[in-house]
Amino acid sequence: MRPYFRCENLPSGIPTLLDWRIGCRCPDWGLLSDKQNVIAIGVDDAETRAQLLGEGFGDALDSQHALVELAARLLKLDGLAKTIPQQRRVGPLVLDLFHRDARVDHCWIGLHPREFGLLWRLAETPDRQVSRKELLQDVWRLKHEPETNSLEVHVSRLRAKLAVSGLGWIVQTHPGGGYRIGTPGEAGERRASILATRKLDSTGAIKQERRSHQLGIAERHEHREPRYD
Repeated sequence: MRPYFRCENLPSGIPTLLDWRIGCRCPDWGLLSDKQNVIAIGVDDAETRAQLLGEGFGDALDSQHALVELAARLLKLDGLAKTIPQQRRVGPLVLDLFHRDARVDHCWIGLHPREFGLLWRLAETPDRQVSRKELLQDVWRLKHEPETNSLEVHVSRLRAKLAVSGLGWIVQTHPGGGYRIGTPGEAGERRASILATRKLDSTGAIKQERRSHQLGIAERHEHREPRYD
């Protein structure tokens, strides 16, 4: 084992221990990009451990643990790193688990960790929709549905970032509920449907306005001023 005091000096792709105790904690730990290979130790607060796990850390332990257990957990992380796919491709978009971001060619999208988690989870099963409950459980680590629209807000932000690169079609809302990976053709079909609906509505409004105008003309023609000659 080798000690490192800055994340920028840390080699990538190796199991890492992060001492969470005050005074020993790496000051720039938030810059860790390979959190799935990191075990945070000395995290005595249960809520903090749960939060770290939700942010993508490989594991989080309190101060009371045996070295043999710690070694077993490190070996497990090393094995998982070799079996978990590091990248997934969705059309022209490449999801990179190491950077926890997505890129088109060499341009990074700049995803929030939760946005990346949503996209990664949808890409796991591209041929079927993922329910709201599944996304909350797999990405938020929640076993209940909260009374908030946090999921919908993150989906909206994710779509906005993808739309900058012309990839807003990737995340589609499924008619049966939840979300799924879409196809490029669906975006055109949906846009055409919206335009057709707007055209129909505007045509109806024009016809109604024209009809009202014609009725007004007819009423003026039927009106006769009394004659006194």
